[in-house]
Amino acid sequence: MSRLFRDVEGGVLFPQGSVVCIGAFDGLHLGHRALVRHAVARARASGVPAVALAFEPLPREFFARDNPPPRLMLARDKVAALRGLGVDGVGLLRFDAKMAAITAEDFVRDMLVRRLGAREVWIGPKFHFGNRRGGDIALLRAMGDALGFVAGEIEPVHLNGERISSTRIRELLREGNFAHAGDLLGRPYAIGGRVVRGQQLGRTLGFPTANLRFPKTPALSGIYATWVHGVFEQPWPSVSSFGTRPTVQGVEPLLEAHLFDFQGDLYGRHIEVEFVAKLRDEEKFNDLPALTEQMHRDAEQARRILSEHRLRATA
Repeated sequence: MSRLFRDVEGGVLFPQGSVVCIGAFDGLHLGHRALVRHAVARARASGVPAVALAFEPLPREFFARDNPPPRLMLARDKVAALRGLGVDGVGLLRFDAKMAAITAEDFVRDMLVRRLGAREVWIGPKFHFGNRRGGDIALLRAMGDALGFVAGEIEPVHLNGERISSTRIRELLREGNFAHAGDLLGRPYAIGGRVVRGQQLGRTLGFPTANLRFPKTPALSGIYATWVHGVFEQPWPSVSSFGTRPTVQGVEPLLEAHLFDFQGDLYGRHIEVEFVAKLRDEEKFNDLPALTEQMHRDAEQARRILSEHRLRATA
């Protein structure tokens, strides 16, 4: 298990030195993965640990607290995915007012050099860090020459001529273009977590759901045809609602997946909900009978879409 740390302050974490990559890593798309894999390869060649540095909350969330931008991936999933790429340490640094005030130069000296013993530091294209975004590849290279580490910037990653970015993926998810978003991510877009108890309203309406909390601003909302992973060996067909549930005065985003023809208790189980197609936007209904009638239509449409999706996948 790779080491997880949260603070700039503290003792030396990797006295033998390390190779570090830094980024927001929201979504861990193909561009992020290229950066992390490059750092891991460099670390293996040097015989030292590979370390990925990210921030929680994301800096753009901290500076826009009244209207936080959408998030592709929760912190727990980011840490798990980074570990899956082979890093030996994950820094999920607390981004607060104190962190925002740290100059880029102090961040290099205190975090990269003192705590991590960085031998190499790698960033993505045009990445900035530190107070007022004062740190970039030029500063890293200049300080590296003085402090004894090498800094590099990987080239932008393109797919079929299109530059891969989290911003583009968020746009595609809002449009319901999950196939294209999945191409840029390198995998289908899915949200995972442990099933929690909700109001159990769906059960009373004939649509019991497995509920996942998403305590950030999601990149998408509405009603979707989905696959649920983690219940059976094969993905299970489902229809899912992702949003604030305006008909019942909901507030926080909740992902509710109704698994077709399923009987059982999923509370506490870790599942993943894979998005296949958007059926409609979330809306407020006048009463529960009207909501239930629409839910039946949504379920029929989702079954049809998923049946076609499975046929295409096996063709």
